[in-house]
Amino acid sequence: MPRILVIEDDDAIRDLIATNLEMAGYDIKQAPDGIKGQALAVQLQPDLIMLDLMLPKVDGFTVCQRLRRDDRTSDIPVLMLSALGQTQDKVEGFNAGADDYLTKPFELAEMLARVRALLRRTDRIPQAAKHSEILNYGPLTLIPERFEAIWFENTVKLTHLEFELLHCLLQRHGQTVSPSEILKEVWGYDPDDDIETIRVHIRHLRTKLEPDPRHPCYIKTVYGAGYCLELPSSEQVPLSTDAAVV
Repeated sequence: MPRILVIEDDDAIRDLIATNLEMAGYDIKQAPDGIKGQALAVQLQPDLIMLDLMLPKVDGFTVCQRLRRDDRTSDIPVLMLSALGQTQDKVEGFNAGADDYLTKPFELAEMLARVRALLRRTDRIPQAAKHSEILNYGPLTLIPERFEAIWFENTVKLTHLEFELLHCLLQRHGQTVSPSEILKEVWGYDPDDDIETIRVHIRHLRTKLEPDPRHPCYIKTVYGAGYCLELPSSEQVPLSTDAAVV
């Protein structure tokens, strides 16, 4: 039974979330503020954390950042909850380390769909490890068991989301992948009009892989169409590179 930690200061909302998740078959733990939430996350190491943004004592942004810096909780998927639905609010949430962002008020059916998608995608074993799929091309090799990439002979540590996003692009190397395809495959739910989720994580990947993230030469934006991963073949790979290493 997957364990979910709900960190939410509004008692009514927290109880509503917990009740519906328990009815769906999840083991639920609760925390009313950021300090208790962070402590429970470290203690319990749940399969998923649902984290409200506006929390007393320590806000959700700070809690998420602390969880990502702690080796004991860095890989736990975080679904951020907030009444703040502007693009910049979502960008800040993703930059803090959230895997997904759900704006209040939300439908319970949508909440359950997001939870299932996150648990399925981060099932401690990435999709790439479950199927016989492309895992390397030219200077890039993906290591599913450790969520790492070998990039020009250097090891790059990736988050779950970054790994799945890079894997999605690698499967279609040289092709333009639309935002709707990426959202369906990586996030696991039907696409909407907001593609800022993808933009933020593409930017994170570029920071780790591109020599100059502001002028990407490998992960390219095809304006109005999507993103394309273009890598040199093995014969074209130089002996050395100035690509970023993280």
